[in-house]
Amino acid sequence: MPMPVLAIDADLSDDARTLARLVEQRHSCRGFLPTPVPRATIDAMLTIAQGAASWCNSQPWEAIVTEGAATDRFRERLYAFAASQNWADQTNRPERPDFAFPTRYVGVYKDRQRATGWALYKAVGIAQGDREGSGRQVLENFRLFGAPHVMIVTSEEDLGAYGAIDCGAYVAHVMLAAQSLGLGTIAQAALAGVADFVRDHFAIPAQRKIVCGISFGYPDPAHPANGFRTTRERLENVVRYVE
Repeated sequence: MPMPVLAIDADLSDDARTLARLVEQRHSCRGFLPTPVPRATIDAMLTIAQGAASWCNSQPWEAIVTEGAATDRFRERLYAFAASQNWADQTNRPERPDFAFPTRYVGVYKDRQRATGWALYKAVGIAQGDREGSGRQVLENFRLFGAPHVMIVTSEEDLGAYGAIDCGAYVAHVMLAAQSLGLGTIAQAALAGVADFVRDHFAIPAQRKIVCGISFGYPDPAHPANGFRTTRERLENVVRYVE
């Protein structure tokens, strides 16, 4: 059976306990307050994240960060585009990412995907089998879940999959840094699924490939979507020691 996010029995240093607490508290925030985040706080988040490791220290990530009216313009155009492209239909989404999405989820991976999906739907009052309701929840990605800011993370085309992997490490650092600053985040592959639209909106050069978006801001503690948490597998299910 999966376990809670963290269950550590070892005697940890203060630094390790702080890190463990941030990892445990971080979750995908799907409901934000409209309050903008001060530029100094955003800069602090991104400065911390800039310490992420990368192959040959290439630091392939570049980020576009929206504020104020720029977020609202993007949100409005993005939602209208996604709705017109029938993104609420979960069986026939017109996905066109720069980096190929998973071809399918099977076995334990499908089990984890289903468990997370149903936990989310239950939290927001969507009954099992309510495809219209689940479609509306999918479209919330394109409202940026009400966040006052979104980051678009891109990588250089020539760096291929490993540039994207390095960007994944950067995204993880962004989210933990945000947690340490009292912010909520959600990494969004859905924005990568409309890569051409995003590239056009922000005038992103063709050689910059879109990895994902990260919507962020102050979490809304009263939003029902923020009331559930995912679980993590036990170490013995994902780690094999060799002596």
